[in-house]
Amino acid sequence: MNPTQNHFELFGLPPQFAIDAAALQTRYRELQREVHPDRFASASQAERRASMQRATRVNEAYQALKSPLKRAEHLLQLHGVDPQFETNTSMPPEFLAGQLALREALEEAAGASDARRLERLSAQLAGERDALLERLGGQLDSQKAWAAAAATLRQLMFLERLRGDIGDAEERMEG
Repeated sequence: MNPTQNHFELFGLPPQFAIDAAALQTRYRELQREVHPDRFASASQAERRASMQRATRVNEAYQALKSPLKRAEHLLQLHGVDPQFETNTSMPPEFLAGQLALREALEEAAGASDARRLERLSAQLAGERDALLERLGGQLDSQKAWAAAAATLRQLMFLERLRGDIGDAEERMEG
């Protein structure tokens, strides 16, 4: 295992958004068998430490490739594009208006302890997320539209935060 390999190279996958999840899982298991610290239990301390580092590297790369958002971020970084999560908060006005409406709906549903409304809101959000993921995949794989993909990824991050807030509201209602 070469420490300079990117995540895709490590797993022997083409550097693209659309990945073969089964191939990723299979290769992950193979790599884990190769580098798992238990295989080096009787080795020197240096070898055990190196094994732990390799296992950590494999786990981090797997988690990044498994997550569509982290995979997209990695692809952008490979092409020299910074998604600018912290510094670029500009969004299309219609997206922001939609986000505001969703947040208001969340507050109303949570305030009324309306579980059905939260479920509908969650389903609506899932549909929007799926559409943005499809757009992101096209921007990354076929169009090579890196700046547009970074903007779409930032929008997806907004949706992920909202999805987490919906989950928190559901937990509060259950508790």
